[in-house]
Amino acid sequence: MRFVFFVLLLLAQAPAAELTLEFELRWRGAPLAVPSADLAGAGDRTLRITRFAALVSGVSLARADGGAVRLDGQYGFIDAESGKLNMTLRNVPEGDYVGLEFQLGLPASVNHADPAQWAAGHPLNPIVNGLHWGWAGGYVFAAIEGRWRAAGMPEERGFSYHLATDARVMCVGFVALVKVAGPTTVSLALDLGKAVGGHVLAADDGSETTHSAADDALADKLANAMERAWFFLEAGPTSVAPDVGRPVGIGEDIPGLVTSSATTPRPFVVPAGFPQPELPADNPLTEEGVELGRRLFGDRRLSARNTQSCASCHGMETAFSDGRALSIGADGKPGTRNSMPLFNLAWSPSYAWDGSQPRLRDQALAAITNEVEMHADPAKIVAELGGDRRVREDFAAAFGTPEVSVERIGLALEQFMLTLVAADSKFDRSLRGTEQLTEEEQRGFALFVTEYDPVRGKLGADCFHCHGGTLFTDFGFRSNGLDVASVDAGRAVVTGKPTDAGKFKTPSLRNVAVTAPYMHDGRFGTLEEVVAHYDRSVRRAANLDPNLAKHPDAGLQLTTDEQKALLAFLRTLTDSKLVSSP
Repeated sequence: MRFVFFVLLLLAQAPAAELTLEFELRWRGAPLAVPSADLAGAGDRTLRITRFAALVSGVSLARADGGAVRLDGQYGFIDAESGKLNMTLRNVPEGDYVGLEFQLGLPASVNHADPAQWAAGHPLNPIVNGLHWGWAGGYVFAAIEGRWRAAGMPEERGFSYHLATDARVMCVGFVALVKVAGPTTVSLALDLGKAVGGHVLAADDGSETTHSAADDALADKLANAMERAWFFLEAGPTSVAPDVGRPVGIGEDIPGLVTSSATTPRPFVVPAGFPQPELPADNPLTEEGVELGRRLFGDRRLSARNTQSCASCHGMETAFSDGRALSIGADGKPGTRNSMPLFNLAWSPSYAWDGSQPRLRDQALAAITNEVEMHADPAKIVAELGGDRRVREDFAAAFGTPEVSVERIGLALEQFMLTLVAADSKFDRSLRGTEQLTEEEQRGFALFVTEYDPVRGKLGADCFHCHGGTLFTDFGFRSNGLDVASVDAGRAVVTGKPTDAGKFKTPSLRNVAVTAPYMHDGRFGTLEEVVAHYDRSVRRAANLDPNLAKHPDAGLQLTTDEQKALLAFLRTLTDSKLVSSP
């Protein structure tokens, strides 16, 4: 016992360093980018990988004396498409090690804990990783998705492998010399060609998907293959990146920051079960700022010739959308996309159908100045509002001085829109036990969260892959098969990637019953049309999401009663307080 205490004491006294794990992806030895080009699979199969994401935990370093340094409580999220392929571990005792281990997955106590506990930006925050299974409980430990085709097949199909559950934590270990002396980097490679490349895919036989159920032999096979597909590359001192600019220090001025001591802080209450949002640090909510934003939201002086306000296209009764397929701009011209509803914006990592705006204030100002939308001249807005004594008083109350500027207009609108929270629907009340869903609504919910996989006896509507969790969106960009070739390039306008053509942001299904018409171009006027599209009318576009592309050509084949039940559940997601608040 005294020996163990002595070892722990030595470790506590040892200098600590940062250890970075760098992950490389390969396909049968060659570097792999995601989304990938065509890859040679088993037999005559050709594959494209469109997603690889995983959670890392349980890192430990082995000592030559048989002891180990466990770095429990530190987690990593890796995502190939966004380039997140490393994790940094802190407080690692310096020394010479002879082995490294980690897990793809999480301890059971963490896997089943409330995901709302994790701070904004934490690897286990569902907004960060998009791997939490919502009401089903627990995380997906590794997600591998893509498209495939066999010789002679007229069209590609999809595959979607989600490895999860406590029994399928994947353990990876290496016998290797790792010297930690100051910041250190260990480079590792995962060969997805070894993990999934030898798996034979066939249409509609269950080989295109795994749900990690207890009796899912395919999940076991893929998890075992993942454990054996890793390679140790090298370990050495961490390269120091060049200084690319001086960060703003604590207490320094940030443009637009509310610094007036006269303002009243407004708390942001995170609803029960919701993940922690990352609120803008340079624009804290205040009662005065929110009130200014509310007034500006309804002010027609923010548009050309004072013809319309933000509220003209974002009305309260329709969850801050406008009920038109395409909104009409200040000059009477229709836009090119449907007006998105405005709520739960505090959790969104980007804005607009294509994610082109990184901040809510950017989206607000983009709409104000867009020539098809509000078509306003910023200089004229500032001059007109600045000439109004009441407006100057409102700006002084919110920002400390009466100066009116475009930047401050954006900040005030951002504050107001951040307060539009939808979290009190009939469904939410049923989770709290204060209201009960009908049998039909319960059946609709069951369809919503169940896969469509006839081979394994699952005949659900398969909605939760994109709309799971408390926010009913994963905030991803996906092609949902509206057209074989989309007229609107969607996300590709922002990224310039052909693989993003026809992809649009996944909208939340909260308040969906009051936000018709639907889709980015408002083509569907009713929820019935939306359900019918996913049931039997999905087109096999080149970038169709794998979770849709794995469905058979005949579609889900939901019965009339099943469609009615699904619609009944969707109508329980309306927050009546949001759409009727004074």
